[in-house]
Amino acid sequence: MGVLLGFAPFIVFALLSRFIPANTSLWAAAAVSAALVLREKLRGRSMKILEAGTFVLFALLGLYTHFTHGAWDIPTVRSVVDGGLFLIILLSLLVRRPFTLQYAREQVPAAAHSSPTFVRTNYIITTVWALGMAIIVISDLAMHFVAGLPVQVDIVAIVGALGGAFWFTKWYPKQIRK
Repeated sequence: MGVLLGFAPFIVFALLSRFIPANTSLWAAAAVSAALVLREKLRGRSMKILEAGTFVLFALLGLYTHFTHGAWDIPTVRSVVDGGLFLIILLSLLVRRPFTLQYAREQVPAAAHSSPTFVRTNYIITTVWALGMAIIVISDLAMHFVAGLPVQVDIVAIVGALGGAFWFTKWYPKQIRK
């Protein structure tokens, strides 16, 4: 449930951006991100890379649209947001702190936290998330730049990539334990 909650700002943004202006959707997602960061702080936990990165992403995009008075179309803003999420996930790998590791450590005994198998498993899971987000970004860009591409292509890509990453996140650790 932890990783899913970490994606709540993106879910809020995706839902709201269909019905209200992009800049309002960005600020709503930033508010959800801030609430998640505050929630962790109040529980005495460290800030998670995904939640902190998400707050920074949505707040910066909200500020950008506010100060430039830019009105982005849905494909453009989705491409930027999804690209930002891809970069957050990729950055977590580059700084050697895969974002899934913070969530996984909350679900296993402390003795397992430094296990090479546990850490490697989280690198692999985070890499799968990065690949899923790369697919979504490519799909977003295709929707933006390929005229006449049916929206169903984007929907299938998003559902397939996110569904596949969620499934793999649940499935792979069980396989490793066997």
